[in-house]
Order: sequence, then C-alpha cells, then structure tokens
Amino acid sequence: MSDLTPLARLGGSLATDLRDVTSDPEALDSSGWWAVVADYEGGLCCARFGDVRPAPLPAPVPGSWRGPATDSWTSSLDRAAYTEGVRRIRAAIGTGDVYQVNLCRVLSAPLPDPSPGASDIDQLTARLALGTPAAYAGTVRLPAHGVEIATASPELYLRRTGRTVESGPIKGTGRFATDLGEKERAENVMITDLVRNDLGRVCVPGSITVPQLCAAEPYRGLVHLVSTVRGELPGTGQAPGAGSGSGSGSGAWARLLEGTFPPGSITGAPKSSALRLIDALETVPRGPYTGGIGWVDADRDVGELAVGIRTFWIERDHPRALLRFGAGAGIIWDSDPEQEWRETELKASRLLAVASGENDGRQTAAHAR
Repeated sequence: MSDLTPLARLGGSLATDLRDVTSDPEALDSSGWWAVVADYEGGLCCARFGDVRPAPLPAPVPGSWRGPATDSWTSSLDRAAYTEGVRRIRAAIGTGDVYQVNLCRVLSAPLPDPSPGASDIDQLTARLALGTPAAYAGTVRLPAHGVEIATASPELYLRRTGRTVESGPIKGTGRFATDLGEKERAENVMITDLVRNDLGRVCVPGSITVPQLCAAEPYRGLVHLVSTVRGELPGTGQAPGAGSGSGSGSGAWARLLEGTFPPGSITGAPKSSALRLIDALETVPRGPYTGGIGWVDADRDVGELAVGIRTFWIERDHPRALLRFGAGAGIIWDSDPEQEWRETELKASRLLAVASGENDGRQTAAHAR
C-alpha cells in the first residue's frame, strides 16, 4: 500500500485535503469539489477535496518515477487473438448483430520498485505532459482506495456548465490527416450518432445539436477526427428525453452517467449485443480505460470528465505492482484486421516509451507482445 497523500490534479487545479469518498453519483449534485473516476465495468469513485487551487501540471523530479523495463510489457490479446477478434466482430456486423465495436487490449508491466517514492503516479503525469501533452491531462491519487491514475486523454466525455452539456467523441486515427479516409469518417459518424442518442436520454427533446462533425485535430504523432455534440438538461418542470430511466429524485450528474455509460455497467440494465461481444473477446477487465475521469464542482454546477484513453493506472494487489494501459480501435465492416492491430500499436508506442523512461518525446516502436 502506498503512503503517498491523496490528491487530484485535474482541469488546471490541484486538489488536496481529502474529505470524503463515495460510490454514490448523487453526491456530485450535493456540494464541494469532486474528483471522479468511473471505470468501464461500472465502478464509480467520487472523492471530495477541501483545498482546491489553480496549479499547473508538475515538472518531472529526477528519481521520482521508475517505470517498467521497455521489454517487460505484455498484452492481454496478442496479434493473432486481436486480429481474430476483429474478424469475429466483422462477422457479427455482417449478420446485423452490431454495427461498431471497440476492441481493447490491456498492456501490463511490473514496476521495478514498488515503493511509493519510486512510483509516484503524479510524476508519470508530469512525464506524459512533456512527451504527449493533452487537453485533459491529470492525476487521481487515492492509494487507500486503490486508485492511482495518470491520464493524457485528448477526448471529452462530458462537460457540464449549468444546464448545457457537451461531448467530444473521437474516432478515426492516423499518423497524418491524409490517413483519415471514408472508413475513419464512418467510424466517427457512427459514434457521434450514438452520443446524440445517449444525450437524448437525459436532455430536453429537440435540444441536441452537432456543432462540429469529423474535424481533423492534430496531436503529437497522431491526427484524430473529432466531433462535438451538445444538449440542454431539463429545467424545473421540464421532462428529460424518453428512456432516461431515472427516478425523479436523481440529480443531473446521476442521470448523465446513467444515460451515457454502457448499459449493464453503472445502471445494471441488460447488456447490448456489442457489450456481450466485448465480454466474449476481451480477456481482462478494462478498468478506467474507456471509462470517465475528471472533476465536478457541485457548488457551481460545472464539471468536466474525459474519456479514459491514453491512461495509465497502477494495480498493487499483485505479487508485484503492475502498471497498466489500454489500447483499442473502433471496428466496423470496412476494418482490416492487420490495420486495426497497427492502430493500437500506434496509439500505444509513444506512451509506453514515456512510461518506461524514454521521455524525450521520440516516436518509438511498442514493445508489447
């Protein structure tokens, strides 16, 4: 167990003085400033902090992060298993069971020194900020609750400002903008439509708009297609969209999480065919990968959660503490199995190099096997 003090470094703020930890989403509409981690399997951790102040991301401190050996990374799905998974998803698309599935593999490596001073997750955030700067970079460090996360996520899951909510789905990845063709655009249009549907569960009917569709946004070493979906939460006397499934006593954040998280996770509802296929193909839990990581200021009715991608987390309940990282790709009918494998390699390569100590920002090949 790490003896590092709890903190959250999110949205340009540093939060300390931990006051409360709960799994109840209703807390996000109570009072105070909360760090939020919602994992893919439905686990929710909300941590309220008493001291929150503006602060930049930290500078790396020599000796405060000892990452895994470069050649120690292993993958939950090897190349053969991943490409076979892509073929199975394409077969399911062909029979009309699904139209898109994100297939993930989890990369793991043992930390060489499990002592807290040698594996401070906040210092991994500092190194990621140098090598792979991101809009939603941050740390959530709650050692006593099994949460140690460093994220360099570029993707907005949910932003709330009063009654206005917004999401920024990313689908379509290449080294250059010229790599983004009709297949990548189809991925993005499908995920944008899904987000429109999800927000429609909790927003005022007719309020959903798409101000931006399939815009190419460059990141260091990558280019993504990004869209924006926006809606309005109901005010007093207004009803949310059909199918919200929330009781009248549910707060706005509880409704948002229930309406936009995969059915069968937070809500306990029956799983979709896509989620059942993911369960069949993926061999380990995703944890915070493709979950939500961010902050909520309940006093001001504002908050911002990123999608848990480009995210590392430490699991210490093993004989040796493990550093984990998720990489995936959106599989559609036009997907080529080998190309989808290469996309996961592209997404992981720079980040694994940074986590293993090669933090000068060079693009290197992934060593996961």
